Order: sequence, then C-alpha cells, then structure tokens
Amino acid sequence: MNKDIETLFGHLWDQYILVTPSAPKVHALLGGGEPIVNDHVAFRTFNLPGLGLDTLAAHFLALGYEEKGQYQFKAKKLNAKHFEHADPDAPKVFISELNVEELSAPAQAIIHQLVAQVPATLADSPAFLYGGAPWQVAHGDYLTLLAESEYAAWMAAWGYRANHFTVSINRLRDFATIESVNAALKAAGFRLNGVGGEIKGDPQVMLEQSSTMADQAEVMFSDGVQRIPSCFYEFALRYPQPDGTLYPGFVEASADKIFESTNVKG
Repeated sequence: MNKDIETLFGHLWDQYILVTPSAPKVHALLGGGEPIVNDHVAFRTFNLPGLGLDTLAAHFLALGYEEKGQYQFKAKKLNAKHFEHADPDAPKVFISELNVEELSAPAQAIIHQLVAQVPATLADSPAFLYGGAPWQVAHGDYLTLLAESEYAAWMAAWGYRANHFTVSINRLRDFATIESVNAALKAAGFRLNGVGGEIKGDPQVMLEQSSTMADQAEVMFSDGVQRIPSCFYEFALRYPQPDGTLYPGFVEASADKIFESTNVKG
C-alpha cells in the first residue's frame, strides 16, 4: 500500500480505537494473529461550505482514489459517495453528508453555530479527517439534535473521524461466511446491530454486511462530560460478479440500516 495512504489510515485507526476499545478485541478474535484487511472506512459530515462530502473526498482523491458510486438515504436526509483506489489493499472510502437544510430551524441553527467555530483553513490538511470535533457543543444542543437526527447528534459530538472500519471477510483466514463471523462475535459477548436482521443484504445483491453496536465513550461537552455511543465495527462479505471480480459497491437498503449502529436507543 502507498506509504501516504498507509500513514493516513494509521492515524485514523489510532484515533478510532481511542473511543472504540472493542476494535482491537475484534481483531484478536477474527484475525488469529494475522493482519486484518479493511474493506472500507466510513466518514460523516454536514453538507455545508468548506465541510461537505467533497471537502473530505479531496484528501482521498489526492492519494489516487476515484469516485465510484453515489447513494441517497432520503429518510435520513443523507447523500453519500464511495471511492476506490487501484491498490486492492487500500480500503474503500464511504463518505456521507447530512442535508442540513432539511432539518428543522432550531436544529439548523445549532449546526450552523457549530460550523461557525471552524477555522476556514482547518480542512486543508488531511489531519482534519482524524481531528475530532472542531467545535464546542452543549449537551442540551446534542439532545435537541438527537431528537431529530441521530446522525446530526453523532456529528455534533464526535466530529471528524472514522465512523467505522470494516473487516473484509473475504480476506480472513479462519472465517468464510458472515454467519460464522457473527456467531463468533456473539459468543465473545459483542452486541450486533439487529435492525433489519443481523445480516444486511444477500448473495443476490452481491454484498452481505453486519456490524456491532457502537461502543460507549465519554465526550467533553461544553457543560460537562457525558457517556454516549461512539464508533462501531462493520463486517463485509462480497460476492463475485459475472466477470469473476468481487462486487465493489454498496447497497443503499443495507447501508441505511448500518447507520443505525450508533443509535442511542440501540
């Protein structure tokens, strides 16, 4: 893997495990001492000037990634794109953005207040992608957003970081099916996202996915520390296309349910 790509994902991983302590345990369970290959890494953002999906994507395009797919999640008020690199060991990148203008006026006001705190040049550096929340937010404002959009509340609290990493089941040595991965995770005490079933997708759509429910971690709100859902781990099994290559895209109906891995009520 390109050294710059490896360095960036190394920083993303280091920041991710700080608030996702279950992730190294997943590695130990599924990797059996072998390296884990990441299928994709996901990011969230707001569709506001200087912070939108394309702003985040620019850092990956600069590393040789190419845009490959577009997705819409109307009920959650989200747009998304995914990006791939020619190097098969480089994780795919999935970036979503919240259509802020579709929220209520009070929710929009909170988000604009947060974004107003962001320095104009912050997103110029790749470090922005693992810098966390570049603003201060009150717990009350977090709760206001939470009542309307779990996604908006998560973004307000956690900011810019890998929302989840994804184990490529195709590249595991000791597991060949998503059922066997899920069984091992549950036996080890991990709680899986059951929205729409533990397995999202099927061989017909050429992608099966599952995920843990997010860990809990402390956030320093402007008015005190609170423990809330942080990040999670996803697992993906891809099926071959007619030409023999593995399906590289994403399935909207499945991804829609994966978003709920960070839901507070779980």
